[in-house]
Amino acid sequence: MVERDDIAKGYEFAKGQYVLFSPEELKALDEKATNTIDIAEFVPLAKVDRIYLERTYYLGPDKGGERAYKLLTEALQKTKRAAIGQYSARGKQYLVLVRPMDGVLAMEQLHYPSELRSAADVPQPDVKLKPTEAHPGRAAHRAVSTDEFKPEAYHDQVRERVLEAIQQKVEGEEITAEPQEPRRPRFIDLMER
Repeated sequence: MVERDDIAKGYEFAKGQYVLFSPEELKALDEKATNTIDIAEFVPLAKVDRIYLERTYYLGPDKGGERAYKLLTEALQKTKRAAIGQYSARGKQYLVLVRPMDGVLAMEQLHYPSELRSAADVPQPDVKLKPTEAHPGRAAHRAVSTDEFKPEAYHDQVRERVLEAIQQKVEGEEITAEPQEPRRPRFIDLMER
């Protein structure tokens, strides 16, 4: 077991070379909470790629700010724009997007570009598809396509299982895992083509 006093926090700046920070130095680097969103610009909502989205929060007006809240909500709604800004909390600074949603404002916490990997990092096979190969894929795509996203059609099955197990425990039942069948080895004939 590693004792708390034996833990160090640092950053590897070169292979095998680290710069270490004391708890006091880390505390000095913390961003001070502002409880405000500093808006930097307004952008078309459709121009913000969803890859940046990390999580969403609802915003409500503070006491005395109801009128400004309503004005901003309606202005963003009419112009189909969103506000981009930064918000500081818990020692960090977050990139956020504020947009109208069902008559209220939603703050979407975004990833900074440096936190994302490029699609260019994904190996891309150099495979040419024949027109006859691509056709069945399009038919399957059309068969399961809809014009509307319905999130209520999806459920977190793990959460449901956990809640069910909690209820069973409350009722005094013992929870046991289902026995799993041993995996059979799969043999592939290397000579078969």
